[in-house]
Amino acid sequence: MIDRRQLWQRVRRVWITLGLAFTIIFVGWSLIAYRASAAARIAIEPDAAVGVEYDDGIWSFIPRQAMAAVVPALVLFPGALVDPIAYAPLVRAVAAAGYPAYIIELPRRGAFGGAESPEIEVRLARVLASHATQHSWVIAGHSRGAVVASTIASERRPGFAGLVLIGSSHPRDVDLSALPVLVTKIVGTHDGLASREEVEGNRAKLPAATRWVWIDGGNHSQFGWYGFQPGDRFATIDADSQRATMIQAVIDLLGRVARIAR
Repeated sequence: MIDRRQLWQRVRRVWITLGLAFTIIFVGWSLIAYRASAAARIAIEPDAAVGVEYDDGIWSFIPRQAMAAVVPALVLFPGALVDPIAYAPLVRAVAAAGYPAYIIELPRRGAFGGAESPEIEVRLARVLASHATQHSWVIAGHSRGAVVASTIASERRPGFAGLVLIGSSHPRDVDLSALPVLVTKIVGTHDGLASREEVEGNRAKLPAATRWVWIDGGNHSQFGWYGFQPGDRFATIDADSQRATMIQAVIDLLGRVARIAR
């Protein structure tokens, strides 16, 4: 007859085994889900239209021929755990339209405090120093990257001229309602990580003139070029259409910033 101690040890072993199995499956799925797609990896290749460089946490996409002598630059922060290269097609499209564009990687991909790391400030300073002759810059972020972008936007730094928040319920922790720059908020109606209710709940923390881009059927994962993210909902719009709408909204805001600068 098995006593209580032996029974508890067996139950404990079963739970430990199940826990380890679940962890292995979850980590494996996450590695696949957050991995940049083949199309994203193609986008980091330089060509006659866009130069691409990588230097210590910063991806630079520079148009070979700028639209004008003075144009705004885009600085984008990726979502947590997502391979930063998964946003290369977006920033490349921006550069192809004539605007310098940068991806600033989050240390440890935003995990374990990486999204609050002082290294983000160091990388941002390097980008802004290299872009000093352009005078203005627009900051953007997807998901956790939008949280980083919101925090930086609240500081109202010199040259900061626009904000794009993608697939996020933020700003939640900062009030940007009096922000004196152009703002665009891009939301998918099937986003499983930033529901319509959460997004609308923080509407008052954005300027009244914010441009809202609702993508009917769009989800969270299709804002980047990676797999299906845990916790997301299935999209009812194809990925190419969702991303095309996002790209156009970003380029439109940069165009508005450029016209104001002139």
